[in-house]
Amino acid sequence: MRVVVTGGAGFIGSHIATFLKSLGYDVIAVDSLERASGAERLKEVGIPLIVADLRDAGLPKCDAVIHAAAYISVDESWEKPYEYMWNNAAVTAKVGREAAEMGAYLVYLSSASVYGNPLYTPIDEGHPTRPTSPYGLSKLAGEQALYLLSNLGLKYAVARLFNVYGPGQTGAYAGVITKFIERARRGFPPVIFGSGEQTRDFVHVEDVARFVALLLEKRAEGVFNVGSGRAVSIKALAYMVMRIAGLDGDPVYSDPRPGDILHSLADITRARGLGWDPQITLEEGLKRLWESWPQ
Repeated sequence: MRVVVTGGAGFIGSHIATFLKSLGYDVIAVDSLERASGAERLKEVGIPLIVADLRDAGLPKCDAVIHAAAYISVDESWEKPYEYMWNNAAVTAKVGREAAEMGAYLVYLSSASVYGNPLYTPIDEGHPTRPTSPYGLSKLAGEQALYLLSNLGLKYAVARLFNVYGPGQTGAYAGVITKFIERARRGFPPVIFGSGEQTRDFVHVEDVARFVALLLEKRAEGVFNVGSGRAVSIKALAYMVMRIAGLDGDPVYSDPRPGDILHSLADITRARGLGWDPQITLEEGLKRLWESWPQ
């Protein structure tokens, strides 16, 4: 089976592509390389990379599409809302239309940001979607475009990813874990914005890849939360990183960032119903990330 991974040279896309390759799929990555961090990962396992911008280029012929291509910076989305709607929402509609015309199954990597500030936790897939940023809005618009395209026969699943972390998460898109480790590697304590009592649901990128493979295997349809099902405070995370790094003392506290969501926790009952469970605990994932960090 031929599978195209859009954004295949990115952080999450490259992990998904290499995992699917290890399972025997015929994988092709498509990426503009505008913000890629995983091209070398593809090269190491011999996955062909088509350098193309999906705003203009079409999809290669395939049996399934994993649509991971997206801009993902909340802050940048406020500066460039048009670019985010075009690159995330409009391109998703375009990819979905092309998949439908080919009869290809599609997995869309969406985001927990579509929920906005949660009315309750854990957040299930039926929680109201009230995004609080242009980024979240663009991901939700992508979901809605695919729903409309189901009228054309598109078969698809939506994976709403919570806080994904793992090797290869770098640059402006680096998550809080990467930023904490980068500082700890230099001997500095993590910087926490706000009180640190805000909570997040961290899921390892390898567990995300395993879930996507399961969707592909089962041709499952619907919307699925992808998280660990465990809430961890940012303060607790900072101390975890400091313990691994052998740093004494306390984190550094800074002013809270406007618009930061206080709490986030996924209800992953629906994903578990497919036979998936996250395998990598946060403690194990942090240790592995620390040990594999480039010197």
